Amino acid sequence: MKLSSSLRAALVLAGAILIGSSFASGDHPQHGTIDHPAASPGTAHEEHGDGHTKKEFNAGELIMEHIGDSHDWHLWGHTHLPLPVILKTPGGWEFFSSGHLMHGEKHTGGHGTYQLSHKNKMQVVGANGEVDEAATAAITDLSLTKNALALLLCVALMCWVFIGMARGYAKRGVSAPKGLASFLEPIVLFVRDDIAKNSIGEKHYRRFTPYLLTLFFFIWFLNLIGLIPLPIPPFGANVTGNIVTPLVLSTITFLIVAMVANKHFWMHILAMPGIPWPVLIILTPIEIMGIFIRPFTLLIRLFANIMAGHIVLLVFFCLIFIFSKNGESLVGGYATSPFALAFTVFINCLELLVAALQAYVFTLLTSIYIGTAVHEPHHAHADHH
Repeated sequence: MKLSSSLRAALVLAGAILIGSSFASGDHPQHGTIDHPAASPGTAHEEHGDGHTKKEFNAGELIMEHIGDSHDWHLWGHTHLPLPVILKTPGGWEFFSSGHLMHGEKHTGGHGTYQLSHKNKMQVVGANGEVDEAATAAITDLSLTKNALALLLCVALMCWVFIGMARGYAKRGVSAPKGLASFLEPIVLFVRDDIAKNSIGEKHYRRFTPYLLTLFFFIWFLNLIGLIPLPIPPFGANVTGNIVTPLVLSTITFLIVAMVANKHFWMHILAMPGIPWPVLIILTPIEIMGIFIRPFTLLIRLFANIMAGHIVLLVFFCLIFIFSKNGESLVGGYATSPFALAFTVFINCLELLVAALQAYVFTLLTSIYIGTAVHEPHHAHADHH
């Protein structure tokens, strides 16, 4: 952990120096590929003698863009990596690069003309040049966005790591693991023994352990990838801080619990034994609501914690540019930078713990919910004696 914290602090400091130097020299990093003619709310512009427009630094715009998804990947400065746009329209499929939509431009494909809105949503443009709301609602956007690319690369990374570990065990047998396996094996055993076995029970834990291991490492890897400040995919993507990813994971947990739940579980939900029927009128709806509240709490806990961590990091970092007054007061920027960087590095190191903690909490609660669903009544155990 000390090595990881030191490496992360060095990466953050190097990134801060590069961006700060660029800002001080007048080459302000402008985030987002799509520039629209209309100014965003709260954004001021200043005309220069050379005819160019200098965009004032907007901390809120930068933060919201970072925690959101996009159809391109910002690398550094004005350099962006366009991603493929895949649209299913009533007339057929459309495939083109998001680079055709840069700077508010429109792209005409085989079945229509398209543009990106200020919120980075795909829109269909009619013959009159206005957005066709009906046609926009009819298309399905299956584009490979920033978060989708990061998710796929994370899956590829996990496959490479764990398939490599499996091959190593196949060669060495039961001998002591080497390399990355020596670090990950204790974590695998911890998830199996301390989470799955303790929460689900000796009888049923084995069939759910693969899912719990996948869930833990998938969330943990995505959290760590989002915290590594490197200007190359998949690093820096806010995947678990986007509500869609926790929603899908919590929905999978909900479906598993609903499918594996035994008769004993449903009896306690619908008509708890030994409870008078007047009380059941109140208690049963509460228990049914609890089934849906559980995945919702999983969703909110992961989404809110990861998103808040990214926002706090960016807020401290943006203080440098706020106090520099858009490059006009370099003294203010340089005076603020040591304190802002110190807090940024501290929060970054703290987020390393949060990344693992949120993966642990999500997996633990999932195993508890599954354990509750497959739990057998005490008289069933007594029959075996």
